[in-house]
Amino acid sequence: MEYKYHIFSPYRVCPLGAHVDHQHGLVTGFAFDKGVDLWFNPTEDGSVHLKGLTFYGEITFDVTKPTQVKEGNWGDYARGAKYALKKRFELKRGIEGEIKGSLPVGGLSSSAAVLIAYVMALAKANDIHLTKMEVIKVASQAEREYIGLTNGILDQSCIVLGEKDSLLFLDTDSEQYRVIKKSPRAPEFELAIIFSGLTRNLVSSDYNLRVAECKTAAWNMMAYTGMPLKGFDKTYLRDIPKETYELTKDKMPPRFARRAEHFYSEYKRVRKGVTAWETGNMKLFGQLCFESCESSIKNYECGSEELIAIYNIMRQTDGVYGGRFSGAGFKGACIALVDPAKKEQIKEQITSEYLRMFPEYDGTFEIHFCKTDDGARFI
Repeated sequence: MEYKYHIFSPYRVCPLGAHVDHQHGLVTGFAFDKGVDLWFNPTEDGSVHLKGLTFYGEITFDVTKPTQVKEGNWGDYARGAKYALKKRFELKRGIEGEIKGSLPVGGLSSSAAVLIAYVMALAKANDIHLTKMEVIKVASQAEREYIGLTNGILDQSCIVLGEKDSLLFLDTDSEQYRVIKKSPRAPEFELAIIFSGLTRNLVSSDYNLRVAECKTAAWNMMAYTGMPLKGFDKTYLRDIPKETYELTKDKMPPRFARRAEHFYSEYKRVRKGVTAWETGNMKLFGQLCFESCESSIKNYECGSEELIAIYNIMRQTDGVYGGRFSGAGFKGACIALVDPAKKEQIKEQITSEYLRMFPEYDGTFEIHFCKTDDGARFI
């Protein structure tokens, strides 16, 4: 079948600003040249029929009827896009098409990339004109309310707002952002995407638990200092001054203090990292990425044995400017900023050392080198 429309929705990586968007923190990100392709035609009768080229099976439903309950398959993301759009608009037309992902799933926000593609496609089919920020908010609502992942807007923002050779700097509280071009003084770099061989599902990981722990840390600080408590859904670490944390960190249970420590230290790292990026100091930017990962391990307490091993190997590998866990840091992948001239040596060293430690992943462990790219768009 020939399709009238083609959307490319890229995957994303977040070099600095890990685990803080759900607490309205500062984040950074790159979109890159691997992602999700969706080819489609509008349907006049409201039917949706999607075939997965890298996902199992086919999905069928009707946009004019009430949104179905989740079925636990990849079609939930199409139903989620319908759910969030119907909260704002009347949908009369559906889509028929095919969708394909270009890398293994895990740590690259593939679910957000898929959701954004569906939101853009259903909007196009129904002559709905969305701004970039509206696409972000519709996709985020679908993921939170329908899929059940209590995330912020980092993933969607990187995928929609990203630009080639540029770093997205986003304040997830005010939603103000800057897209900062690479400095002429900066060395060349590419992104290494290093898959552990494991995959993970954020809804069934400790992701939502970590979000609750961060909010509990904020509640502790507010209670200890006599601040009026807000509802849990309106409580964020961003609203609590660092000084309040210093006064209360020894009073609250250590696990909650560690979550808050990560938030405040990551806020500082993002600020430093943006300055490093603007001045072309890739060495400092990379070092801050390593420090972010260290805090993810010690304070946020995520990372499997496999991911931690990759992180430690990266730190000892020549040509790696810096890196950290990608996504939420539960299984999945690590990302690194690397010197393109040393890609082969980097791939050889990381692969040999990792498979020596985990020979059971021979065959599923992968390293891909990618370049930054523009955000989600019609091709």
